Amino acid sequence: MSLLQDYMKPCQLIEKKRVPDGEGGFTTSWTDGAEFNAAVVCDQSMPARAAEKQGVTSLYTVTCEPNATLEYHDVFKRLSDGKIFRVTSDGDDVRTPKSASFQFSQVTAEEWELTT
Repeated sequence: MSLLQDYMKPCQLIEKKRVPDGEGGFTTSWTDGAEFNAAVVCDQSMPARAAEKQGVTSLYTVTCEPNATLEYHDVFKRLSDGKIFRVTSDGDDVRTPKSASFQFSQVTAEEWELTT
């Protein structure tokens, strides 16, 4: 097992579901989806810190195994503390080459609040 895998924690996708409300609109609910492991690290670079001071939400780098590729605007929670994140990049953009000794994909994410 690699150091990166030791750093990964259980996470779970949260799926958005819209159902008719019977009055011509709809209601939104969130349901638990597939579980996966990911290393979620807060970006503490100077540009990220400056952005936070200007009101931008905290930025994170999410590293997961390639079979758990996250997509733009996927929502997930870290099970250890219940913190919710929304993916802000595409999981196919940052992947290790197939010849690498270990495989992973990376996305960026922000803290997120579920809306109904």
